[in-house]
Amino acid sequence: MDIIHSKNEFALRSSIKQLGGAVTEKVQYLRKEILYEIAYIESALDDPEHISLEGYHSRLTKKVNEIKSALKKLIDSADCGKLLKDGINTVILGKPNAGKSSLLNLLVGEERAIVTNIAGTTRDVLEESIKLHGVGLNIIDTAGIRDTQDEVEKIGVDKAKEYAKNADLILYVVDTSCNLDENDDKIIELAADKSVIILLNKSDLEQVITREDMVKKLTQMSQNNYNSMTLMSDNMTHVSCYNRKKQEEEEKNDTSVIFKENRKIRIICTSVKENIGLEDLENAIKEMFFGGEITKNEELYITNQRHKQAFLDAYESMELVQESLLKKMPEDFYSIDLMSAYASLGKIIGEEVGEDLINQIFEKFCMGK
Repeated sequence: MDIIHSKNEFALRSSIKQLGGAVTEKVQYLRKEILYEIAYIESALDDPEHISLEGYHSRLTKKVNEIKSALKKLIDSADCGKLLKDGINTVILGKPNAGKSSLLNLLVGEERAIVTNIAGTTRDVLEESIKLHGVGLNIIDTAGIRDTQDEVEKIGVDKAKEYAKNADLILYVVDTSCNLDENDDKIIELAADKSVIILLNKSDLEQVITREDMVKKLTQMSQNNYNSMTLMSDNMTHVSCYNRKKQEEEEKNDTSVIFKENRKIRIICTSVKENIGLEDLENAIKEMFFGGEITKNEELYITNQRHKQAFLDAYESMELVQESLLKKMPEDFYSIDLMSAYASLGKIIGEEVGEDLINQIFEKFCMGK
């Protein structure tokens, strides 16, 4: 079913990878590791004269940590898998009349949003899905962020803020023909812990705001308001201005602004009206996706939520083993929770606890021979 519902090439590739045995292989490996420990404990309890548990506590502690780490990685990948499967939620933010709706229309390739010179035209969210370099994007156009007394517009602004909180990627559109103000501060705060691209729009007009002004604003907020951003310079990765005419100049003034969790800002000079900068925007999104800034793409992703729950159950069982180890509980307590983790993983590949445990005991420790 995941293959049928895959919305982009990478989701399809991940589903095929799972179907092709990558998940099964990983699960079988983890079950084998767990089964060995179960077999060892059961054998030692049954035949203490020949199999000693001396020093086993520290060895099992190390093994439990290794298995937990592997499970955690798989569980975390489920969030990335959902993003691959459902598409990247891309929210367009900006002040009224910055060019957000025009950007949506340009990306979609048709007039989906009403565009006028009157600020505050967009009062609700508009959603469209597109494919960009094989990656699915769910584009969400929002109401312009500003303080307003209009009740309907205020609802739209609140919706925009809510969508921003759940965004995978934020496109922050700045009208460079107007000065930055407190509304821009609010938008930057909304985007602080997100993957973000700043679009310096209306570059075909006389510019009041430059790239340097934008960097200055980000730096000021970093220093005065919160510690979610750090300004870096010298040979660090720079805030990118993809306007080719300015690229050489920008390389001479190499800086970068990093959001928390090492998310860097990209700044692209655009004119949505004149279709300037769209290719640069597409390349930036592609670069971020392949570079792991939105999600990592070389890993195995769990796109099946039933599998995720089974991994969660196994992880919880391993935590119980860890807790028993810390409390120095009897070894049979370890075995019970290890068996539970083993069974949870078996649900993923359709294998139940059975003769394999007995076979493992006899094969590894020659019981009864």
